[in-house]
Amino acid sequence: MQRHEIHDLLKRYNTGTCTDFEKELVETWYLQYEAADTKDITDEEREADLAAIWNALPVNQPKFGRIKLMYRIAAAAVLLVFLSAGLYYATHRGPNQQEVIQTIARNLTPGSNKAILTLGDGKQVILTGAANGQLASQNNIAVTKTADGQVTYLLGTDKKANAGPVIYNTMATPMGGTYDLTLSDGTRVSLDAASSIRYPVSFNGNERKVEITGQAYFEVAHDSSKPFRVIAAGQTVEVLGTHFNVNAYGDENTTTTTLLEGSVKVSNARQTALLVPGQQAAVAKGNINIQVKQADTETALAWKNGQFRFKRADLQAVMRQFARWYKVEVVYEGDVPEAAITGKVLRTANAEQVLKIVNNLGIKFKTDGKKIVIMKN
Repeated sequence: MQRHEIHDLLKRYNTGTCTDFEKELVETWYLQYEAADTKDITDEEREADLAAIWNALPVNQPKFGRIKLMYRIAAAAVLLVFLSAGLYYATHRGPNQQEVIQTIARNLTPGSNKAILTLGDGKQVILTGAANGQLASQNNIAVTKTADGQVTYLLGTDKKANAGPVIYNTMATPMGGTYDLTLSDGTRVSLDAASSIRYPVSFNGNERKVEITGQAYFEVAHDSSKPFRVIAAGQTVEVLGTHFNVNAYGDENTTTTTLLEGSVKVSNARQTALLVPGQQAAVAKGNINIQVKQADTETALAWKNGQFRFKRADLQAVMRQFARWYKVEVVYEGDVPEAAITGKVLRTANAEQVLKIVNNLGIKFKTDGKKIVIMKN
């Protein structure tokens, strides 16, 4: 790829005229550059280099609010060898692997809005095929499917839930599914693929407690008299009103809680940690110590924003996300190849685009029935 071709591509990106593939390619290049080890360069030297490159490139007009991102992406263009290699691997793969990837992708479709709702009496409602409108009434709480494909719980006309035993509902998404719901207190919940939430139809006691598996994002309605508690993988996340994400998949190496707004308390049988916005609490599998660190919120919330976003992720972590979303089994032939994968792809994308990012790093695939097999290096 020649220098003028890189500049032309960056110009199209800056003006919003590049294709979706070109846009993802540019942003993946940048993420790779950002993730590279630059510890030998001081911050001052890096800023000076970025400024010099930016001023030299004909792409620094303020358009579409991309100034900050383009400032950094245009600076990355100085790595012409890196970019050229990226384009080469994106467009010149061996025919066998290209054919394998296309064969796999033909049999896979991206996830979509689907879930099963289990009511207090055990009745199950398949939400994908359910008509809009009221689905059920429980303790004077109307359960409704809205026109935009969500489930809401609303108090009846007397604005008061009936007294009596607590009724629990469960919403579960399959592999390749996601769904949103609004609880009776106004709290909004988004479920990722292969996840579930169990919750009371109404919060009548002195707390609001739900249980989840998998991954869920919460926007908790404020109520100082009733703390909101999320139980997940042996830990409790407690808030009054805030925005946060919990990743508690059983096949992940850690359970993480990422805070966007407000404050939360994360606790387990041994330890308690308080988070402020921008922090993440992580508990490794087989270890009950809670580690608090600065969060990469863009990566943690990428699923909620309709993206796959990887930043030096290992191969198994990437393929676990892929398997859950495209509803496929992934197995490994021998030892798992080592890789540090960085890139960004829309979750609505064809599976081929995700597999190409992985294939760029030398990872090879084959099929075995309905399974994707990661081959030995």
